[in-house]
Amino acid sequence: MAAMASKLRQLQSKACQATQFVSKHGTTYYKQLLEQNKQYIQEPATVEKCSELSKQLFYTRLASLPGRNEALRKELDYVKSLWKNRQDLKVEDAGIAALFGLECFCWFCAGEIAGRGFTITGYHV
Repeated sequence: MAAMASKLRQLQSKACQATQFVSKHGTTYYKQLLEQNKQYIQEPATVEKCSELSKQLFYTRLASLPGRNEALRKELDYVKSLWKNRQDLKVEDAGIAALFGLECFCWFCAGEIAGRGFTITGYHV
């Protein structure tokens, strides 16, 4: 129990040090960040300007869909050609594909656990 109390005191001390650092240097960092990125700041920052910028972002993303769709089709064609010639596939490539599939499954499981409120057994009912 004493070890746990010691660790807690260390954690509190580190948190206090971090708070002091941020309070001393946070404003300087904020000003420096704004100065470096001033070309992106819209003046005056009105509701109308924010609405206009959000519409620009939405329609810019919408306009990029055909290019993304074309890239997806190319990727799918490549995967189809790999599948047709799977007898020529090297063990290294198959291993990389298996690891990629495993990583996708792990991220899916992590998302499911986060969606359940970080419980492994199920949802809170």
